Amino acid sequence: MPTKVKAVILLSGGLDSSTILYQAKADGCECYALSFDYKQRHRRELESAVRIAGKAGVAEHQVVEFDLRRWGGSALTDERLDLPRNRSKAEMATEIPITYVPARNTIFLSFALAYAEAIAAKRVYIGVNALDYSGYPDCRPDYIQAMQEVFRLGTKQGREGEAIAIIAPLIHLKKTEIIQLGESLGVPWQDTWSCYTGGEVACGVCDSCQLRLAAFAELGLKDPLPYAHQ
Repeated sequence: MPTKVKAVILLSGGLDSSTILYQAKADGCECYALSFDYKQRHRRELESAVRIAGKAGVAEHQVVEFDLRRWGGSALTDERLDLPRNRSKAEMATEIPITYVPARNTIFLSFALAYAEAIAAKRVYIGVNALDYSGYPDCRPDYIQAMQEVFRLGTKQGREGEAIAIIAPLIHLKKTEIIQLGESLGVPWQDTWSCYTGGEVACGVCDSCQLRLAAFAELGLKDPLPYAHQ
């Protein structure tokens, strides 16, 4: 029986990252999940990451802890900044929002690269999406292409011609298409978490909740998560 390809999966516990974990499983990978406690406002998502990793049967799940509150710069790491609420898609598309965390995916991918090379993994899966209305700069195709070059140049594996591949299967999908993919893969949506607030119940009015709810509604599906406002 052929050996499974080892893959590191960046798992936040959200809808997108849970879908890529299940996609990596479907791709025949031996999955090593990596989550981050960076003292984000919505650390509730880590509970979901643990549940999703357990249900998916990953080989290992690591939670790396560090503190991005010390310099703030985002409503997700500085509770003095207000989260955007009740915005339309048009409003979300006008500018990079205050929920952008400076260099977050660069930090995450750096940890994932180190982990992947240490365990001789061949792939790193990340759930970035360029069509989401957040418009984060580190979720776009040119950014992923640039980081792939970093993976090639910055590692022993890369310099020896076996660069660890960044796999971003959701990058060109609409949120509705991501949900359809997750449905086909059996992602347990009830265990995922998308809300940016720190409550025990999803708010239903932050950008992330609104995008998620709108996509489920467009597909005629009911989001199984309870919401404070819907």
